[in-house]
Amino acid sequence: MDEAERRAQIANELERVEESARISAASQFALSQQWGTLNIALGAPASGLAAAAGVTALAATTGRIAAGVIALASAALGGVLTVLNASRKANQATGAANAYLEIQTAARQERLIDSAAREIDDARAELSELTARRDEQNKSAAPPNRFAYRRATRGLKDGGQMYQVDIRTEG
Repeated sequence: MDEAERRAQIANELERVEESARISAASQFALSQQWGTLNIALGAPASGLAAAAGVTALAATTGRIAAGVIALASAALGGVLTVLNASRKANQATGAANAYLEIQTAARQERLIDSAAREIDDARAELSELTARRDEQNKSAAPPNRFAYRRATRGLKDGGQMYQVDIRTEG
């Protein structure tokens, strides 16, 4: 394989790393949104039920049973929320998504700007480093569920992560 073919293969592989990171970032953002929604969906009713239990308990002595039932429901929601730890998972998914965006940007810049000016072995080394970063991120990121993946790929097809410069150069 001559140098031009090798450079083309490196560019193709950089584009694959970029695409993989783009899909992974979008999937992680969708996953983060799911966990955030679940956190609010469980946390808000738990807080509301706790307040209602307190009000019911203070309102009259006959509200003791109702207050107890409401307090138990609030405790159950709070328990589920604690076990799921949706807030932490949302933050982790956002962090993973941002790490994938960094890899995506680095791969795009290497492919479009830097690799043509590098020695071929240096371009190959940079590809290896980006691939290793992506693979390491894949190991530490939570796998997205099917819904998050579908939402992410649909969003990307609809123009998500599209920059104005990309639109101008395509049109």
